[in-house]
Amino acid sequence: MKNMLRFLLLLAVLGFLGLHQLLAQTPSTGQTVASATPMPLTLQQAIDYALQNKSTLQSTRLNEQVAKARVGEIRSQGLPQINGNAAITDNFKLQKSLVDFSRFGGAPLSGTTLTQEDIVKAQSGPVVLQPKYGEAPQTGPTPLAFGLQYAGNAAISASQLLFDGSYLLGLKAASVYEKLSVKQTKQSEIDVVEQVSKAYYSTLVARERLKLLARNVTRLDTLLYQTTQTYKEGFVEKLDVQRLQVQANNLKIEQQKAQRLVDLSVDLLRFQMGLDQRQPILLADSLGAAITEAQTSVQTTDNFNYSNRIEYSLLETQRDLAVLDVRNRRSGYLPKLNLVAAYGVTGSDPRFSGLMEFRGPDSRNSAGYINQNWFGFGNVGVQLQVPVFDGFRKKYSIQQAKLALEQVNKGFTTLQQSVDLQRQQGETTLQNSLDVLNNQKANLDLATEVARVSKIKFQEGVGSNLEVITAETDLRQAQTNYYAALYDVLVAKVDYAKANGTLYQAQK
Repeated sequence: MKNMLRFLLLLAVLGFLGLHQLLAQTPSTGQTVASATPMPLTLQQAIDYALQNKSTLQSTRLNEQVAKARVGEIRSQGLPQINGNAAITDNFKLQKSLVDFSRFGGAPLSGTTLTQEDIVKAQSGPVVLQPKYGEAPQTGPTPLAFGLQYAGNAAISASQLLFDGSYLLGLKAASVYEKLSVKQTKQSEIDVVEQVSKAYYSTLVARERLKLLARNVTRLDTLLYQTTQTYKEGFVEKLDVQRLQVQANNLKIEQQKAQRLVDLSVDLLRFQMGLDQRQPILLADSLGAAITEAQTSVQTTDNFNYSNRIEYSLLETQRDLAVLDVRNRRSGYLPKLNLVAAYGVTGSDPRFSGLMEFRGPDSRNSAGYINQNWFGFGNVGVQLQVPVFDGFRKKYSIQQAKLALEQVNKGFTTLQQSVDLQRQQGETTLQNSLDVLNNQKANLDLATEVARVSKIKFQEGVGSNLEVITAETDLRQAQTNYYAALYDVLVAKVDYAKANGTLYQAQK
């Protein structure tokens, strides 16, 4: 008995130490230390880095571990369940019960008292004792307290599930739930790939536009210098110089804005990647390769499979869960069978110190009498629970599950129609964006040529300064339109790939 109490105390201490260690754990931020060396990044490298370091994605992956732990929790319900308990009670005021002793038998015997004369008669042979029962006195209920002031018990109980239909279906549902968490992680990965791709392309376009603006500033500064020198020689008016100066000032302001836009685009790319904002990066991909890829990606896919879309795969998993839910609620009509067992000790004593002596069956007091105060007990059995009638609760519960399953099945039609529309819109948008890009490229080439000719005419003295300024303004507008169309094509390419389910294929 002492060993059993020590064992239960050890379990309690170990449980406390486990909780203490859990509370003492320090969470890790997982933040990558920034380096002064620029990090070269292709689009694929940026995507790979984001898939490993994006904090929101890491949080989503934790849901997979939660799902695995949930599967283990459900599986543990079918394993043996063992519990230990111990208690000591001070019955400082014992509970009393009323007992009517007159119902247990008659009154004491009468006629059993022997006198000296009776003894003499008995020696001669006659019968002298003739006892008889009298009537029991009606004393009424008497209050009586059972038990002693101090009581204690310690026990270990165990149970084993033998059959439960809902448990078996619960294991299947837990496995499907784990698959659902994996697919939800894949959906989050696709979203991250989309965000990183668009941020990468945005940065790429902004940097190319900034380079072009730098060349424009250099070209206009050269023209302004030449015009200023010509003015000093008296061949042009001061107004021509002032007009070019205004153009140069405006272009430098536009260059400053473009630089800030590049910085902001880089910050956004770092954020989408989960990269430290202090880490410098260097984009390694070119716009030409991205545009070529976009031009070759427009194609008709007659053998498109809806399962390529993660949303469709998620809906299939939700349907499997809904089917299992219906079966699980139906299993509520099946009986449940459990094997149970318990073993322990219980004791009592008028004194607390006496209770803690743990006197067993071999214990004797000073007079030699047994004075045991702790007694063992044990039991083993089988519990069968058979559902009989629950007021039609399970019936209506099954109806709800069937309706939920029907709703999921209806969702397939809606999702298929939505996917078809997204694919058609994606293809149309990409094709239109490519057409606009080709048109803007032609406009840019034409504006570049007009600006070149206008500059030559002005330098040769056969053209006006106003023509040069107008041509430069049209050129910058054409450049702006071209890079806007360029970005639209790249974004449309990403959206089209996502609509077809080919943006990111994770290996699971």
